[in-house]
Formats: sequence, C-alpha cells, structure tokens
Amino acid sequence: MLNFLLRRVLNAVPTLLLSSMLIFFIIQLAPGDFLTPARLNPNISAERIADLQRNLGLDRPVIVQYWLWLTNMLRGDFGLSFAYQQPVLEVAWPRIVNSMYLVLPYLTLYYLISIPLGVYGALRQNTFGDKAVNVVMYVLLGFPSFFLALLVIFGLLQLRFATGLDIPINGMTSDNYLSLSPLGKFLDIARHVAIPALVLAISDAAGLTRVIRGQMLEFMRADFVRTARSKGVGEFSTIYRHTLRNALVPIVAGIGSLLPAAISGAGFLEVVFAYPGITPMILDAISSQDLFLIAGFTMLTVVLLIIGNAISDILLSVVDPRIRYA
Repeated sequence: MLNFLLRRVLNAVPTLLLSSMLIFFIIQLAPGDFLTPARLNPNISAERIADLQRNLGLDRPVIVQYWLWLTNMLRGDFGLSFAYQQPVLEVAWPRIVNSMYLVLPYLTLYYLISIPLGVYGALRQNTFGDKAVNVVMYVLLGFPSFFLALLVIFGLLQLRFATGLDIPINGMTSDNYLSLSPLGKFLDIARHVAIPALVLAISDAAGLTRVIRGQMLEFMRADFVRTARSKGVGEFSTIYRHTLRNALVPIVAGIGSLLPAAISGAGFLEVVFAYPGITPMILDAISSQDLFLIAGFTMLTVVLLIIGNAISDILLSVVDPRIRYA
C-alpha cells in the first residue's frame, strides 16, 4: 500500500503541472482581460489603464505570468484576485465554507435516499412500489435541479401566503443572525440549508437509485449468492453483507469526486436560492475575467480530486477483498 501511495504522489506531479498549464492558458484564450471594461470607459485615461496593467502584471508576456503564478502557487500563494484585491484563498475560503454547509447535508441525504430505494427496488422488483419509485425516478431524471428548485420555491411561497409560516427560501442566514446564540446560529443555518440540500439530493438521487437497483439485481442472481443461501446463510446477511457490499463497489469508486464536490458548491441551485456559495463567486469571476481567482480555485479542485481518487482506491480494497495494490 505504501508503494501504491508513493506512485500516486509521483504521478500527481505531471498531472498537476499539465492541469495548471491547461487551466491558465485556456482562460487566457478568452477575448480581452480584466481591464477590458476599463478600456471601454472614456472616463478612464490610457495612463491609468497602463498603471493598472503594471500593478496587476497584465503587461507581461503570458508565459511569464504563468511562471510567476506557478512558482507562487507551489509556495501556497494562489495569487491576488483582481476584483477583490485580496489573496485568492482569503476570497474563496469563506465561500467554500458556505458551500460545504450546503453540500455535506446534501451528500448525506443523497445516499440516505438512493441506497434504501435502490435496495427496495431490487428486493421488490416489478411490484407496485417498485414501479411507482421507477416512475418518480424517471421524472426526476428529466428535471434539471434548478428547475425543480424553482417549482419548490413557488410551492413554498404559496404555503407562506396561505399559512403565514416563516419558511426560509433564500440566503444562508436570517437578518438577526449576529444576535443569536451559537446554537441559534447553527439552527438558523440548518433551516436555510435544509430545503436546498433536500431538493438537490432528491434530484440527483434518481440516477444513483437506478444504478444501485441494477447492481443489486445483477448480484442477486450471481453464483456466490446462491451458494451462500444453499449453505444456510440468513437472508439479511445474504442481501446486505454479500449482495449490497458488491453492488456498492462502483459507488465507492466514485467517492473520489466527493472532495472537490464538497468545495465546488451546489451549482446553479446556489444561484436560484441566492445562497452565498462558491458558484455565484465563480460566475462573477468569469464575467470579470478574474484570472487568478478562477485558476486558483480550479487548481484547488484538481488537487482534491487526486487526493479523493487515492482515498477511493483504498476504500475499494476494503469493500472488495479481491482488490490489492502491490
């Protein structure tokens, strides 16, 4: 296992180098730069624009900009955000934390919904309950999460008007958040996060439920399951120890994406719910061509993806004893 981890570390070096080159130079391919709006403003003089170019380092060749960014990044400095005039990590980290408050409950609900429904569909194949779950899953597969979120917001607004209940539908905290106790702050964030996390989990669970159901049906007909039953192994142990454990192998293989997903936010759902996560910040950075903010955050997700894949490989060897890393 130690040799495997050392090889992963060595393989990560060229991967990170190539990723950094692609990220930096692809961003540079976009027309214009951060100062393009300033150049179009007649009230800003050419001398002022030249000063800004020197201060931001945009007057240097692209290869020089990349080299300085790469060497600084190796020291833990992801650069200075043009728009915020602050280090990238200082700008991105609060948004990353906000997104994690939303993504972690979402991932918990995602698996709590998908795995039991997938197992139920396999054990009760072609029953009314299985068919009903399949219909709902197929409908959800055709619904983008942000469109489902809009429907939920509309329904919650109607419920608020009808009952007068204070149901939070946007943002992350209430207006009186700063005056609340630590427990009150936690509960306030939980109230705001619950609905978006549940909407995203229900929307995404459709695909995983189908995968688990198919995997369970395949392994329930396998020879080793029939052998276990013939030896007198109990039904519970046969289903959950033998069948489900093998059915979860492809799910465990995908755990590597959970680390970057945890900081990457909930996508357009954050925009729909006006949630102050990472997605609105990245969209603003793209529109303003905030080079170092986009590149720095993207490199951070690449690093976490490499670490997550190594963790998922280790977990695979735990779930499936046949897998060994020499």
